[in-house]
Amino acid sequence: MSSNPVTETVASLMPLAKQELTELVAYKSVADFTQFPRSESEGAANWVARALRAEGFQDVELLDTPDGTQSVYGFLRGPEGAKTVLLYAHYDVQPPLDEAGWTSPPFELTERDGRWYGRGAADCKGGVIMHLLALRALKANGGVPVNVKVIVEGSEEQATGGLERYAEQHPELLTADAILIGDTGNFQVGLPTVTAALRGTILLRVQVDTLEGNLHSGQFGGAAPDALGALIRGLDSLRAEDGSTTVDGLAGDAAWQGLQYPEEQFRKDAKVLDGVELIGSGTVADRVWARPAVTVLGIDCPPVVGATPSVQSSARALVGLRVSPGMPTAEAAKLLQEHLRAHIPWGARVSFELSGTGEGFHADTASPAYEAMAAAMAVAYPGQELRYAGEGGSIPLCATLAGLYPEAEILLFGLSEPEAQIHGLDESVHPEELERLSVAEALFLRNYAAG
Repeated sequence: MSSNPVTETVASLMPLAKQELTELVAYKSVADFTQFPRSESEGAANWVARALRAEGFQDVELLDTPDGTQSVYGFLRGPEGAKTVLLYAHYDVQPPLDEAGWTSPPFELTERDGRWYGRGAADCKGGVIMHLLALRALKANGGVPVNVKVIVEGSEEQATGGLERYAEQHPELLTADAILIGDTGNFQVGLPTVTAALRGTILLRVQVDTLEGNLHSGQFGGAAPDALGALIRGLDSLRAEDGSTTVDGLAGDAAWQGLQYPEEQFRKDAKVLDGVELIGSGTVADRVWARPAVTVLGIDCPPVVGATPSVQSSARALVGLRVSPGMPTAEAAKLLQEHLRAHIPWGARVSFELSGTGEGFHADTASPAYEAMAAAMAVAYPGQELRYAGEGGSIPLCATLAGLYPEAEILLFGLSEPEAQIHGLDESVHPEELERLSVAEALFLRNYAAG
C-alpha cells in the first residue's frame, strides 16, 4: 500500500479496530428473535450508536423499523456547501449454524493463520468498523470533507424489509449525493472490486396437503397420494437436467459482460468436491451474477431417525429464488408460484406464503463517483486496477435507495471476498482487506469532495 498520512493513520488504528470488532462480534445479533434474544440485537445497536457519538455524530438515533428491529442513524456535518455521502452497513448476522462445527466459537473473534474469525467479521460488522476507520483517518488528517450520514441496519439478513419501509416512509432521512454500501467484497483478496449488479431475492414457503392425516404405508401406500412425494416432484421441476433453473415464463439466458469468473477459481472458492460437476450452462459469471437461481432452503418432513412407515399427508418447503438484475421480484414470485402450482402432481392442494423479497440492482459505472473510487483504490492497492463484478446475493435496501434517490450515485464494496465464507461455518475477515478498504473509503471521500 502506498505510504501517505491516511494509510499510516489507518495502520496505526488496526489494533483498536480488532478490539472493537471483537466487542461487536460478541453480540449474537441474529434478527430472528425465536432463535436469539432481542437483547443481543439491541446491544449491538447501542454499541454502534455509542461509537457514532464518540466520533462526533449528531442526531444519532435508534430507528424502530416496521419489522420490529432497530437501525442506527447518525449525521456528521461537514464544511459549508459540502456534498453528502451516505455510508451503509448492517450489524445483524446470519445464525451460526452448527456451532460445534466452528473451529473457534462463532461469537468470539479469533485470530488464526492471518485472518480474524467470527460470525459477522466480514458480513457486515467488519463493514461498520471499516466506516469508522475511514472517518478517523480523515479526522486525523485535515478533517472529513463531506457531510456524512451513516445507516446501520438491524435485519438485512432476514429480508423482512424493515429499513426499506422506514426509508420509504421518511424519504428525506437518507438523501445523499453518493451512497457507499459496505456489504459486498473484492473478487478475491488483493483485487480491488466494486459490485456493479445484484440479483433480486424471493423467499417462498410452499405447503402441500393430500390427506386428512398420515396413513400406514403398507395398508394405503401405492394409491394414497403422498404429500412429500408430490412436493419433491414439484421442486424437481425447478431444474433442468443440467441443473439450470427452469421456472415457466422466467428468462434464464442473460449474459454477464465484464470481469469473468474462471471455472477452476469458482470450484476452489465454492469448495466443490472432486468429481462433482458444476450445474447450469453459460459462463460461471452468467450463472451466478446474471441469471436466476433456485435453491431449496429447507423441507419440513419427518427426520430419518424416528421415521415411521407412513404416507405423509402434508409437507412444506422454503424455496429461495435469486432473480436476474432488472427483473421485478413481484413478477418473478408470481411466475414461481404459477410454476409450482402447475407442476405439483395428483391434484394436491398447494398454498404459498411469500416470506421475503428484495429487488436487484444495476449500477451506472460511468458516473463521477466511480472515477473517485478508482483513484482511491489505486492508492490502497498499488499496481491494481479497479474491477467491476456482479454479486449473486441481494441487498434489498439498495434498490429501495436507487428508487428513492435516482440522482444519487451508488457504489457497493466491502470485506466479503470468497475466503471470508460469509453465511457459512468459520466466517472470517482478512485484516489487510479491512485496512486497505478503509484507506480506499477515506480517499474516496476526499476525492469525491474535490470532484
